[in-house]
Amino acid sequence: MSYPSNPAPGPSIQGGPTTNRRFRLVRYFSLTALGLFAVVALALTYFEAEQGRFFQAVQQKHNAFFKQVQEGFAKQQDAAARRDLLAIHEAGNVNLTRLFANTLWERDFAPFVARAQAISADHCRAIADVADPKDGKLKPPAEKKACFADVGKQIMALKDFALLNAKVFDSMKKTTVFKIKVFDLRGITVYSSEHAQIGEDKSFNAGWKSAAMDSKPSSEMTFRGKFSAFEGVVENRDLISSYMPVLAPGGDQTVAVFEVYSDVTPFLDQIKATSAQIRLAAKDDQARVEAAAAQDQLQVDSSALTTLLIVLGLLMVLFTALYLIVRRADRILVEQEHEREHAQQHLAQAEKMASLGQMVAGVAHQLNTPLAFSHSNVSMAIEVLKSFSTPLKVAAKLTQLIKSTDAERVNLNVAQVRAQIVQIDEDSLDVAMPVEMLSETLLGIDQMRELVENLRDFTRLDRSKTAAFNLNKGLHNVVYIARSVIPTHVAIHEEFGALPMLECNASQLNQVFLNLINNAAQAITTEGGQVTVTSRVEGDRIRVDVTDTGTGIAPDVLPHIFENYFTTKVASEGTGLGLPIARSIVQEHGGEIRVETELGKGSTFSVLLPLLPPASAQGAATPGRATHGAAMLGAPTPSVLA
Repeated sequence: MSYPSNPAPGPSIQGGPTTNRRFRLVRYFSLTALGLFAVVALALTYFEAEQGRFFQAVQQKHNAFFKQVQEGFAKQQDAAARRDLLAIHEAGNVNLTRLFANTLWERDFAPFVARAQAISADHCRAIADVADPKDGKLKPPAEKKACFADVGKQIMALKDFALLNAKVFDSMKKTTVFKIKVFDLRGITVYSSEHAQIGEDKSFNAGWKSAAMDSKPSSEMTFRGKFSAFEGVVENRDLISSYMPVLAPGGDQTVAVFEVYSDVTPFLDQIKATSAQIRLAAKDDQARVEAAAAQDQLQVDSSALTTLLIVLGLLMVLFTALYLIVRRADRILVEQEHEREHAQQHLAQAEKMASLGQMVAGVAHQLNTPLAFSHSNVSMAIEVLKSFSTPLKVAAKLTQLIKSTDAERVNLNVAQVRAQIVQIDEDSLDVAMPVEMLSETLLGIDQMRELVENLRDFTRLDRSKTAAFNLNKGLHNVVYIARSVIPTHVAIHEEFGALPMLECNASQLNQVFLNLINNAAQAITTEGGQVTVTSRVEGDRIRVDVTDTGTGIAPDVLPHIFENYFTTKVASEGTGLGLPIARSIVQEHGGEIRVETELGKGSTFSVLLPLLPPASAQGAATPGRATHGAAMLGAPTPSVLA
């Protein structure tokens, strides 16, 4: 190919070695597909397991929620029962208070409370409370308690106390009422079935305040380990205490406060038993719910496993179908690869034949010149030799006559041959001229012989695919042959360094270098251009540079120069296969081609061939392998073929 003008300075491109191993499509597809199949299977297994765990967690949440609801329901039932019990007993205590007031208040309690209120307790309340060292709360000191106890004694000393107390005990015996207290509007306990509490100040009690100030009943449920009742001291009882306002007859004015303690232990025991039954039923329901959840979990796991197996089966069917398709495609690709290689071999052969055709035309031209002047010289020598015929005949007769006699003198009769002798020109009998012409003819024959020998060395190497080769000698032959086909205004310089023997396919490398030299020569369009071919050892490789002083390669063309069928020549001059085939040959030898170009200064194609064979071909007769132990070959003296 030629190198078009208008390039940017300094671009370069490399054509590195490539592998000829065919891509194992079926193998890599199988390994990749099976790997992805395993990943998908693991992912599906993970997701199915996560789904099962999610369903289990949801079931557990539902179970916990159901259990919480059941427990809440039991607690609500218990609380409602206690609340209803408290309300019922409070209503009962209200009725009891009213009954008690109707029967005992006007005749017995009202006068007694009036006399009790006459006993002053202000001096006791004047005693200040003190802070408890344990919790810091204000509490009445002992003297204050003793003062209120003394007030209680004064109340119990009233004359009608004993009769009133007897009536109360008589009225409340064998009832659920355990204790009765009566408070005046000062908050002083003026009566209690537990006499020790008479005289106590309850003005700070919230229940008393609600009953005395707001005229509203107030009740609460408490548990007492020990409790003084009408029947004596009782233990471990649940009691409801109610503060009840006592209203004046026929009015709504509170005149006193009753506190009634009722025993609800049997009712609470029944409520507890009912709550226990509810909890037991809830526990049974929870067990049934958990059993149903476990059964649902088993069904979900079974369904998930079935789904997983179906998906894995479908993936296996898909893999089998794709495997068959890929295997068929691989066979088609192999066939196409073989066809491509066959076609490439034909194209390479065609390119080689085209190069050989150009070379033969150049060789024919080179042979035509020495043949022409050799033919002319031989023709002229024949004409000169024809003029020697008569003198040679005369000389032959004279020689015969002299040989036939022993006399010292011989008489010659020249009358008969005088006419022929007269025609002899002494000047035409000079032997130097035909000798010179024949010598020039020998030089022409030597030139043709040299050309034939170089051509024979260039072509006979096809008979050996791979052999030890003197690369410098091969380059010299290529340069000699190339000189016959490149323009006369291009000079070729040889600058060869010492190289080891290289085991390679010499004919293929000759084709590469001939192509590069032809391209370099075609890139030179001015007089005085030159192509320089250099060789040297560079590291572990042999480097051959073909440098021209042409116009260089355009930047938009440079990336495409190694593409098949790409050419900047006209259709009749180039096929676009020279450089691709050259790169393919170099790569098959384990080497690479590099290109450097610059505007107006030309281009350099560098061929780098490894001294050692590629790792994949160790021990084999591989192209590009230098013969170890071979002596370094002397480089020919640089010469210029003009």
